[in-house]
Amino acid sequence: MKEIKAIIPPQRLPKIRSALRNIKDFPGMTVSKVEGCGHHVARPTLGIREELTDYSPKVRIEIVCPDELVEGILQVVVEVGHTGQVGDGIVWVTNVERMVRLSEQVVVLEC
Repeated sequence: MKEIKAIIPPQRLPKIRSALRNIKDFPGMTVSKVEGCGHHVARPTLGIREELTDYSPKVRIEIVCPDELVEGILQVVVEVGHTGQVGDGIVWVTNVERMVRLSEQVVVLEC
């Protein structure tokens, strides 16, 4: 299993969500409002106020899925999320060692 995370501008979410729903067996996703800043060309700041307000609203998408769905999900997020503008976002994939759906019966193993 893998976890796909993406940080995107909020206005891209509806199109990405709609496209992901077309993937067979799409497992769903978690969406959070976040703030952040990217790597910008260094420029002198005007002071602490500018440094503290240099963040823009973003959305973080988190998807845990089987390995065989990763490439399709990545393709959708990248193709639909890409506008060619600074601030389009970032996507990464990490391994998931274990996942338990709380809605399913949970078996507790004693060590």
